Amino acid sequence: MNNKMQKEYIKKGGNYLGTLCDFKPSRSTGSAGNKKATSFFARTVKRNGFQVRTDTFNCLDFKNQNAILKSKSKNFSVFPSPFSLGCKVKTELVCVSSIEELATCCCIGKLLLLKDKICNEQLMPKEFVFYNPEHHKKIYSLLQKNNPAAIITATKPNPDLVGAIYPYPLIEDGDFNIPSCYCSRSTGQKLSKHEGEIFELVIKAKRIFTKACNVVASKNPKSDRKIVICAHIDSRAGTPGASDNASGTVVLLLLAEMLSDYQGDNCIEIVALNGEDHFSVAGQMDYLRLNKNKLGKIIMAINIDDVGYKKGKTSYTFYQCSNQTKQFVRMIFSKNAELMEGEPWYNGDHMIFSQNSVESIALTSANSAYLMRNITHTQKDKPEIIKIGKLVEIANGLKKLVLNLNYRE
Repeated sequence: MNNKMQKEYIKKGGNYLGTLCDFKPSRSTGSAGNKKATSFFARTVKRNGFQVRTDTFNCLDFKNQNAILKSKSKNFSVFPSPFSLGCKVKTELVCVSSIEELATCCCIGKLLLLKDKICNEQLMPKEFVFYNPEHHKKIYSLLQKNNPAAIITATKPNPDLVGAIYPYPLIEDGDFNIPSCYCSRSTGQKLSKHEGEIFELVIKAKRIFTKACNVVASKNPKSDRKIVICAHIDSRAGTPGASDNASGTVVLLLLAEMLSDYQGDNCIEIVALNGEDHFSVAGQMDYLRLNKNKLGKIIMAINIDDVGYKKGKTSYTFYQCSNQTKQFVRMIFSKNAELMEGEPWYNGDHMIFSQNSVESIALTSANSAYLMRNITHTQKDKPEIIKIGKLVEIANGLKKLVLNLNYRE
């Protein structure tokens, strides 16, 4: 790639990133900004000669206004959980610190504060299919059995699992119908001193039944051999989502232009998946539903997530790949100074392919751990943390891999 062409791609990539991060209120699945983002993506890839399909699915959006918790004349700082139902309750406060205590407590119709050990990690949504540990299921089961009027969860920082956001909701689940809010650990400690007192909780929130779509762009779609390159286009509600994952989406847009004159034998499928940061991963589930009998055609799936951070390189990792495939990819990527082999990670969209025995590769920032602890899922995730030249280099490396796969036996 010559300097002039590289500068042109950097300019386009910067415009794409700014556009995606500017959609309001954010790109959360099903929101107005998300719909604008998928339309923008579809229009852009179509200009490069791809056949474009938008696969629409039902999903749940939400609107939270605020939550007010008070006892007598004292107010406590709490926040509505995403997808929570609204409520107005006035009842006794009961505190629980462990699953064992939850199993024996009497909190029907009361206000239940979950704190300490039981709040060590965010609960997976109760219907989540990819990872759902038994102790999470047991907590949900006990909550539904005990049927409190509403729930308050007091969490401590856990950036490795939920990103830099704090406080964060223990419960983020549109399939769970007990109203809930969340607070910091210190607020929970203050609340627990008032156990047995009467509290009033008002949660102003509502669920919005809506639709969203995946965007699937393909060249040579009739081929029996397919290469899938994907990135999730949605972001966490209320955040710009520059690294998570506007940057990965920009790589797809740049790659589509680099492959505008593609004439190879394999089908190229560029997919903007929609739902990685949504409790139900609705877009990923819809993609699997529509392709359940076609996954055997995929010779390689490539997922791009959290790339382009201004510090450090981009790591690539393998899943379900043969030694021959690993050697082949290493040979191609060794010529790209931006790419380095890293350690596997298992909470991205590549898992929908690897769990179905598809050879898969995932690309992310080599500094992804730092991003999770300090930036991910916050307002800090803005375009200025991304170096556009890195996105161009990633797209160029993927172009070379895609083209060389046509010659691989």
